[in-house]
Amino acid sequence: MENSSPSISVIVSTYNSEEWLEKVLWGFHQQSYPDFEVVIADDGSGPRTKDLIRSMQNTFFYEIQHVWQEDDGFQKSKILNKALKACRAEYILMTDGDCIPRKDFVEVHYLNRAAGHFISGGYFMLPMNISQLITKEDIEEQNCFNIKWLETHGIAKKFKRTKLTAKGHVSKFLNSWTPTTASWNGHNSSGWKKDILRVNGFDERMQYGGQDRELGERLVNSGIKSIQLRYSAICVHLDHKRGYKTEVSIQKNKYIRKQVKKTRSSWTDYGLTKK
Repeated sequence: MENSSPSISVIVSTYNSEEWLEKVLWGFHQQSYPDFEVVIADDGSGPRTKDLIRSMQNTFFYEIQHVWQEDDGFQKSKILNKALKACRAEYILMTDGDCIPRKDFVEVHYLNRAAGHFISGGYFMLPMNISQLITKEDIEEQNCFNIKWLETHGIAKKFKRTKLTAKGHVSKFLNSWTPTTASWNGHNSSGWKKDILRVNGFDERMQYGGQDRELGERLVNSGIKSIQLRYSAICVHLDHKRGYKTEVSIQKNKYIRKQVKKTRSSWTDYGLTKK
C-alpha cells in the first residue's frame, strides 16, 4: 500500500448494521474513480462490525480506516468529527452505511468539486424487501440502479425514480430545475476538509434530526456556496428502522438550527475543538 494521500476520503457512518454495511462496501469496490479511501465512522457497534471490516479489508482495492467509539446512544456528530480528523485527503465525501453508491458516485463528486463550494447529492429510497434482496452480484452488475430490474421487484412508477434514469443534459437540467435546496445531507454530500474545519465540524450537542444540515448552514454562513447534484450523484438508500429518532432530539436540534439562522453563525463551540 502506497503512503501517498488519496484524492478523496469517503466517510461512511454505521452502527450495528453489518448486512447493509457489507453491501455499501461492495458498492465502493465498483467505483470508476479509484483514488479514494473509506473511513468508517462507527458509533459504537459491537464486535461483528469490526470482524466484518477485518475480514473484507484485503478484498477491496481501496484502503479502509475503522474509527470507533464506545456506544453512548446516538452520537453520530461525535464520531463524524473523529472520522474527519482521521481523513488523509483534502476533499471529504460523506455518506451512510445504508446507502449503496452507484459506480460513478465518487467520480461525479470528484469531477464537480470546486473551491468555495460543497456538493449536495441525491438518493433513491428502496423498500425493505428489495433492500434485503440485493446481492453482491446485483451490486457488481448495478441491478440495484436499473429501473427495469427494480420494477420486476415492485418499484412503483413515480417521478422520484428519475434520479436513476436521468443522464447527461437531462440530469443537468433537473439539477438546476429542482426546487429542493442543495443542503448538506449526511447520506450524500462532499466538501473541502479545510472548509469543514473552519466552521469547527459537527455540533456535538446534536443527535438525530438535521445535524448534517446544520453543518451545511454554517458552511453557507461562512461564505461557502452549494452545488445541486441530486440527479447526478446517486446512491440507493436501504430501508431500516430508526429507533434512535426521538421528539426530544428533533426539537433540540431545531432550536440550535434556529439560533444559527438567527445569528448567521459559522462556528460552533461544541465541535472539533471545544472551549
